[in-house]
Amino acid sequence: MSQIPRNAARRTARLASIPLGAAGRSAVGLGRRARGESAEVVNEEMRRRTAEQLFAVLGSLKGGAMKVGQTLSVLEAAMPEDLVQPYREMLVRLQDAAPPMDQAEVRRILDLELGRDWRTTQIRDLTPEPVAAASIGQVHRGTWHDGRTVAVKIQYPGADHALRSDLQQLARLARVMGTLAPGMDVKAATTELLERADEELDYPLEARNQQAFADAYTGDDEVAVPAVVMHTEHVLVTEWLDGVPLSQIIREADQEVRDSLGTLYLELAVRSPTRAGLLHADPHPGNFRLTPDGRLGVVDFGAVAHLPDGLPPAVGRLARRALEGDAAALVEGLREEGFVRPGVRIDADDLLSYLRPFIEPLSHETHHFSREWLQQVSAGAMDMRSREFVTGARLNLPPEYVLVHRVFLGSTAVLCQLGARVSARSIMERYLPGFADPA
Repeated sequence: MSQIPRNAARRTARLASIPLGAAGRSAVGLGRRARGESAEVVNEEMRRRTAEQLFAVLGSLKGGAMKVGQTLSVLEAAMPEDLVQPYREMLVRLQDAAPPMDQAEVRRILDLELGRDWRTTQIRDLTPEPVAAASIGQVHRGTWHDGRTVAVKIQYPGADHALRSDLQQLARLARVMGTLAPGMDVKAATTELLERADEELDYPLEARNQQAFADAYTGDDEVAVPAVVMHTEHVLVTEWLDGVPLSQIIREADQEVRDSLGTLYLELAVRSPTRAGLLHADPHPGNFRLTPDGRLGVVDFGAVAHLPDGLPPAVGRLARRALEGDAAALVEGLREEGFVRPGVRIDADDLLSYLRPFIEPLSHETHHFSREWLQQVSAGAMDMRSREFVTGARLNLPPEYVLVHRVFLGSTAVLCQLGARVSARSIMERYLPGFADPA
């Protein structure tokens, strides 16, 4: 593939093929069941084929389609086991792989962005094949002119148009696609990604964000962030970071490694707003590494929340009030922060019951983040028959908390994919403003 397919009609048709293909398979499945085949066998095959189609379309189109697939892949741990199993492998594959550009296209882009003499004056020994290929760009390994090993991130031609058009089309298909994979909130994912599209495509902004993180964590014993070497509008060159991808750790590592990396992963999310004034806002496993010296390596800073004053202390105070069971104070604090709109009546005890499962990791010295735990929590929160669901539906999410909420939701899901045992309460006491002193 030389670039992102730009033909809008062709891209729309490929995205529309997902629900249309599922509809066709459903009709065939009805016929097979009518002929006496096992409903369980037929349904399992239909889900497997739908999963394969989701991966093929969302992966090959790159752009917004690939980005939505990566976003959904983070949340697969929350989906019911009987529904998610056929999709899990395909979704996880979207975390760190996509079909690459061909070599001629790579050379053409670098000629335009860096000048035709880049092979002798800037980058030597560029790998012909990418080491990673994702939604709007791919990464090659090379040697900078001063001898440093570097990562060369190249934006796909047409990425800007493809990202926006895909997200708009996927938003229109969200309701239908949601029936194919229950638990995947396609509409919410596409809406948020559309709002952040300009930042995702802005390599100069990404370079500034990454360098700010790198400066904040220079010499750190637990976190490694590669420094920026140079950038243009469509090329970003950074120092190379060796390491095992978090997606591989999820598949293969022993429990001790999972626990250690999970602790570093959660600490980064809670600590970085105070240390760097920034929050890494793309928590999927493709953006994290276990470095050879045991640190958590962090890459890809296209999505970052700017929090110059750190996380709001209200977050810590509200978490502490919920943990201590102070329902009245909790409702009062939520009203002050805009989580409960003026005039909305809400029962304090019902609210505490709704939130209690979410703060369970803070109730013990160590919490085992597991798919089973997250599925249980998610099932209760989404049961429309329950008082807790009705209570949760009355809550509001203020704009200033949207990205923070998504990051911690996604981070929790990744910790559950990892199956890590983490001292979450201790981390909050050390790094979350307001948590140790809720007054």
